[in-house]
Amino acid sequence: MSFVDKALRCRECGQEFAFTAGEQEFFQLKGLLNEPARCPECRSSRKAQRMSQESQGTGRSGSGRAPREMHPAVCAECGMETQVPFLPRGDKPVYCSSCFDRVRYNQ
Repeated sequence: MSFVDKALRCRECGQEFAFTAGEQEFFQLKGLLNEPARCPECRSSRKAQRMSQESQGTGRSGSGRAPREMHPAVCAECGMETQVPFLPRGDKPVYCSSCFDRVRYNQ
């Protein structure tokens, strides 16, 4: 399929921008079905705004979810104190990141 440059209108600023043949091909390769709704300038501005909000600790990550609640635990392999994103129940071993990687890949 051959692509031709398209003129689109930005939903944010109302300016017309080009959706190039190369961009259209990229969208198709990645399986993206929707055309971009914002011009490159508005997209980068929006991204910078999100990054700024994250760095200011607004309590939201890039996915829009609240940060995970972490719980203290002791690694069953090395005995080091660590933090895990779930409440340890005691019926299964809990590992620190380093030991978890070793245990996971050695099974």
